[in-house]
Amino acid sequence: MNEEIEFILDASKEQMQHAIDHLVKELRVIRAGKATPAMLTNVAVDYYGSKTPLSQVANVNTPDARTISIQPWEKSMLHEIEKAIMVANLGFNPMNNGENIIINVPPLTEERRLGLAKQAKAEAEHAKVGVRNARKEANNEIKKLDISDDMKKNTEGDVQALTDGYIKQIDDLFVVKEKEIMTV
Repeated sequence: MNEEIEFILDASKEQMQHAIDHLVKELRVIRAGKATPAMLTNVAVDYYGSKTPLSQVANVNTPDARTISIQPWEKSMLHEIEKAIMVANLGFNPMNNGENIIINVPPLTEERRLGLAKQAKAEAEHAKVGVRNARKEANNEIKKLDISDDMKKNTEGDVQALTDGYIKQIDDLFVVKEKEIMTV
């Protein structure tokens, strides 16, 4: 196989894997009834005038399946962290006890579970679009190559096989997350 084809296939694989990695990261943030520090990944705290990820101003732990405990490195940040959690609109009600912030993660209602499943499906579709865009770019590059039509067809077939494999991974990830969300 010539080096140009090899390069195109490797670049496609890399782009498709990036779509999978992004999906995994996004699905980790969607809560499924059990408290995890990842639920607060998108919370940004106003730390002396700049937006800073919560994980950089406090320890975030889960002492049990229904509780998140946030212990700021500076006590003066308690109010800012509390405010940032409210602004993030995660549906949590943080409680400040003067030392740290406790969040009781309420059990999910059926309506909320369906909404989260829909959100997970949207993330999966977004990842599929990323994979298909990588396929399109690869096919466009293949068409530009100075090789025989048979070789172009075979290489496009290889790209399609890659695409099918990554789309299946995305579907599998979604099915697992949906089951996790819908399990009471």
